Amino acid sequence: MAQNLSNDSRGEGRPRRAAAGGVLLALLGLAGCNQAPANTPPPKPPPVVEVAEPILREVTDYEEGLVGQTAAVQMVEVRARVNGYLEKVNFNDGDEVKEGAVLFEIDPRPYDAEVARTQAAIGLSEARSRRLEADLKRAKSLVARQAIGREEFDKIVGDYAEAGASVGIAKANNDLAWLNRSFAKVAAPISGRLSRRMVDPGNLVRADETILTSIVSFDPMYVYFDVDERTLLRIRRLIAEGKIKSRTQADIPIFAALADEEGFPHKGIIDFSENRVDPNTGTLRIRAVIANPPPRVFSPGLFMRVRLPVGAPHQSLLVAEQALGTDQGKKFLYVVEPGKDKNGKAVPNMARYRPVSVGALHDGLRVVTEGLAPGEKIIVTGLQRLRPDIPVDPKPMTTPTPTPAPAQAPTRAVAEEAKPGPAPAPTSG
Repeated sequence: MAQNLSNDSRGEGRPRRAAAGGVLLALLGLAGCNQAPANTPPPKPPPVVEVAEPILREVTDYEEGLVGQTAAVQMVEVRARVNGYLEKVNFNDGDEVKEGAVLFEIDPRPYDAEVARTQAAIGLSEARSRRLEADLKRAKSLVARQAIGREEFDKIVGDYAEAGASVGIAKANNDLAWLNRSFAKVAAPISGRLSRRMVDPGNLVRADETILTSIVSFDPMYVYFDVDERTLLRIRRLIAEGKIKSRTQADIPIFAALADEEGFPHKGIIDFSENRVDPNTGTLRIRAVIANPPPRVFSPGLFMRVRLPVGAPHQSLLVAEQALGTDQGKKFLYVVEPGKDKNGKAVPNMARYRPVSVGALHDGLRVVTEGLAPGEKIIVTGLQRLRPDIPVDPKPMTTPTPTPAPAQAPTRAVAEEAKPGPAPAPTSG
């Protein structure tokens, strides 16, 4: 009986606890309804970007990235032309000298003696010739009277002719003696800069063997560089089409720079191209002449960067290099245009992904050959925060227009071919 009462009491308690729980939940719900709703975050403002219009400017395409090397127009190893002992050295190592300046002096006494001997030989030959001339005159009168035989007369005539020839030999020997005497003074064959002396005074100098020093010319200089087969064929096709002229028709300029120089401040003129392509490298050797006035910036053997213009000047659009991005090896820009967001609402300024093809770099600005029109607004900064088709807050940016260097005339490079590609996840570059 007691057990049944206990079970009944438990059964009666359950509905009561359930009813109490329901009342508590209802109260909590009413309390929640009375609370203020949570604040929704305001929409993020569009990213601020700087925009600029592309610059329209006349440029000339060029081939750059060529490596050249300077060489002297003239280089001479100075050797003695006579034997003898060196007496004097008339220069300091590394001097610049003019053509004809006396550099070395060899002991001239043996050659002075040879000059005197040959002069005496001339006198001897001339005296004999005069004696035989008198004999010939007498022989002519005697042979007319048949006082001497014909054989004796012919001998006198022959002796006189030999005496005249001997005079000529003696004079030639004298000229050679004077020439060797002049060779005792070794003069600079060209104007230029000397190397160090290879022989000191007191040493024996052998003719045509002993190198005394070397001399190289400094103004102008040669610049040799190689053009690859692809570029060569392209240039020749342009010449065949009449779009450019060959070096035989006009002066073709090149622009060059040393390793520590910005831009291409030095101008030269092409004066030679090799007659065949090197089969080992597939390149054609070209030479240009470049001025080297004081203070003589160039020396033979220096490496230079070379820019080779190709084609006539033409109008091109240029943009700042930093405005270009790279997507899987292809170039793109962000252009600000009106559009609609994902909800269909009109947006006045939206970042549009635009694949472009680019060309050469001119004074810090990149040529855009395809994909851009004049007057369009391109995004220059803030590319890392952008995605295609998002609203932006454009701010104008003044894009400086660099002034080309005076020595840097119109130039040309082969435009890179960049086809439009997909737009997913572009990265700036």
